[in-house]
Amino acid sequence: MEVSLYQAAAAMDATAQWQDIIAENLSASSVPGSRKQEVTFSDVQAGADSNQPGGITLPTAQKVTNFQPGELHASGNSMDFALEGPGFFPVKTSTGQTAYTRDGEFQLNAKSQITTKQGDLVMANGAPIQLDINNPGTLTVSANGNIAQGDVVLGKIQTFEFKNPQQLVMTGSGLYSPPDSTVAPTVSTNTKIRQGFLEAPNASPTTQMASLITAMRLFEANQKVMQLQGDRMSRTITDLTSNA
Repeated sequence: MEVSLYQAAAAMDATAQWQDIIAENLSASSVPGSRKQEVTFSDVQAGADSNQPGGITLPTAQKVTNFQPGELHASGNSMDFALEGPGFFPVKTSTGQTAYTRDGEFQLNAKSQITTKQGDLVMANGAPIQLDINNPGTLTVSANGNIAQGDVVLGKIQTFEFKNPQQLVMTGSGLYSPPDSTVAPTVSTNTKIRQGFLEAPNASPTTQMASLITAMRLFEANQKVMQLQGDRMSRTITDLTSNA
């Protein structure tokens, strides 16, 4: 068995996954509060003797989400909100499911309800946040989530957090959902809402481009290994057939 051939092919597959992850990070670099995807490499035993010491090992790649916070930047827009702490904004998607986001670049829909850029409803006290178009009062949101339009109290945005956010599944642009009922949110007590601010993505485009170059070079190096092994096998077969 040409072990090096299989190992080079597996390494190419792993670095290709890495390139896909970097592409995802670059495409999300303009989404406030987005979290970068990272790749971890490990070796797995393979082959018929995979449970035996000294068996064949092949490289694999796994994707994990980095939930380190991004920097907060003042936007001057009263419809922009950033979270200072581990919490998430709860939103209701078009399918009626509850999802969670760090992207606080909100807007108003045709019904004067606060939504995300994708049209998902931002929830407060389990219901959409409804503004009064006849009320000229300014929208204000306190650090603990209390919402008011002028002197009229509209409710409270309750932020939520997860014990292990790495278990969340990305379901859209900046949206995350629990994979099942065992991953349950809890009310966040250590998160403040900052009106007029946005959280920057925690992925640096410059760093991602540098990683992309590294991933491409690793891919090309393993591609050359496969080509060399293929050429060597071809010469061996030619020699064997010519001597037969």
